[in-house]
Amino acid sequence: MTATTADAPLPGLRHPKRRGVEFSLLVCAVLISVFGYIAVGLGRNHAVPPDAAGYGAGLGMLALLAHIAVRLRAPYADPLLLPIAVLLNGLGLVLIYRLDLETPGDKAAPTQLVWSTFGVALFIAVVVFLRDHRLLQRYAYLSVATALVLMIVPIFFPAVNGAKIWIRLGGLSFQPGEFAKILLAVFFAAYLAANRNALAYTGRKVWRLQLPTGRVLGPIVAIWLLSVFVLVIERDLGTSLLFFGLFVILLYVATGRTGWIAVGLLLAAVGAFAVGSLEPHVHSRVQDWLDPFASIAAGRGPGQLAQSLFAFAAGGMLGTGLGLGRSVLIGFAAKSDFILATAGEELGLVGLTALFLLYALLVARGYRAALALLDPFGRLLAVGLSAILALQVFVIAGGVTGLIPLTGMAMPFLAQGGSSVVTNWVMVALLIRLSDSARSPRPEEAEPGVIAPAEENGNAWRDQR
Repeated sequence: MTATTADAPLPGLRHPKRRGVEFSLLVCAVLISVFGYIAVGLGRNHAVPPDAAGYGAGLGMLALLAHIAVRLRAPYADPLLLPIAVLLNGLGLVLIYRLDLETPGDKAAPTQLVWSTFGVALFIAVVVFLRDHRLLQRYAYLSVATALVLMIVPIFFPAVNGAKIWIRLGGLSFQPGEFAKILLAVFFAAYLAANRNALAYTGRKVWRLQLPTGRVLGPIVAIWLLSVFVLVIERDLGTSLLFFGLFVILLYVATGRTGWIAVGLLLAAVGAFAVGSLEPHVHSRVQDWLDPFASIAAGRGPGQLAQSLFAFAAGGMLGTGLGLGRSVLIGFAAKSDFILATAGEELGLVGLTALFLLYALLVARGYRAALALLDPFGRLLAVGLSAILALQVFVIAGGVTGLIPLTGMAMPFLAQGGSSVVTNWVMVALLIRLSDSARSPRPEEAEPGVIAPAEENGNAWRDQR
C-alpha cells in the first residue's frame, strides 16, 4: 500500500513542538492559582496570606520540573495537557486551603500538597522512563492481576463511611481502587486491540447486535464481572459504575457496534435498580436523591445534598467570592465529595462553567490524541484514560447537583484525596506520552510516498471499521 505524491508531506517540513506555548500556559496556570490563594486570604482575613509566595514558588517549581521532563522526553506532546492539570491541581489546593480556614483542627491542604508533589514525581517518572506506550501492551495480564489484588485487599480492612475502599496503616491511608482503574484500562485496551476483529465479525447475530463467541468475549466479561462483584462487596458503587462505563465505551470503540451502547445502558439501569433497592447504604442515598429536603421536613435539619444545593443557589451567576461562602456547613465531605459545591458557591455559575470547560478540554485533547494514533492499542488506551476522566466528572457533578444519586468519588485534581491526585497525574503522563507518539514525525516523512508498517496497519483497521 502506497500513498500518492500529493498526500506525502513536503520534504524538510518542520513539525511544531509547541513547548513555548506550554510554558506560557503554565505561567498563567500558576499565576491564576496564586491569585486565588491571595483572594482567599483577602476575603477571609483582609490580608495577603503570609505563605502566598511560598505556595506560588512550590507550585511553580513542580510545574517547571514537569515541563522540563516533557520538553526533553516528549517534545511533540500536546501543549495543553500539562497546563490544564497544573491549573486544576492548583485550584484544588486553593479550595482545600479555603475550607481549612473553617476547620482549624483539620488541615488538609499541606497533606494534599505533599500528595501533589508525589503525583508530579510519578508524572516525571512515567514521561522519562516510558519511551513507548506499546510496551504496556506486553503486561496486560499482569496489569489485570495486580488490579484485582488491589481491589480485594481493602475487604480485610475496616469500613470508612460505609465503604471498604481504604487501606489504613498508622497515619497513612490510600485507596487502591484509584490505581486499579489505570491497570484495568491497560488490560481492556490490550485485549480489545488484539481481538477487535473477532469481537466485531464473529459469533451469532441477535436482532441488530453481532454477539461474539464466548471464547473471545468470555475472558474480558469475566474480569469485568469479578471487578464489579468485588466493588459491590466493598460498597464502592462509584468505581463500579466507572469500570462498567469504561468497559462499554472501549467495547464500542473497538468494535464500532452501536448496539453495545444500548446493551450497556440497559444493564446499567437493571443493575442500578437492583442495588439501589437491595443494598441499604445505596438505598439511603437514592432516597436522599429523590427527596433531598425530607430531613428538613422531619425536623432533623438539612442533609449534605440539601446543603450542597443551597450552596449552588447562594452562588448565583458570579459567586460570593473566594473565602466568603458557607459550604463548610455540608460537613465532613466538604473537602472531598462536595468540594464542587464550594466552587459553585464562591465562583458562581461562571466559575463552575470554566471548571467544566477545563475538564472538557482535557478529555477532548485525549480523544484528539486517540484519533491521531496509528496503533489500535494506543487509540483504545487514550480513549479509555479520557473516558475515565469524563465519567468521573459526570458522576461527581451529577451527584452533588442532584442529577443522579451520590456515589462518593473524588473530583479529579480538585478534591481532597492523595490516591486520587496521584492517579490523575499518572493518567495525564500517559496521555502526554500518547499525544507525543501521535504528533511526532513519522518515518515515512523522511522518504515521501512510502507508508510505514504501523500506519498501514492503522489504515487497515480504519477500513475495517
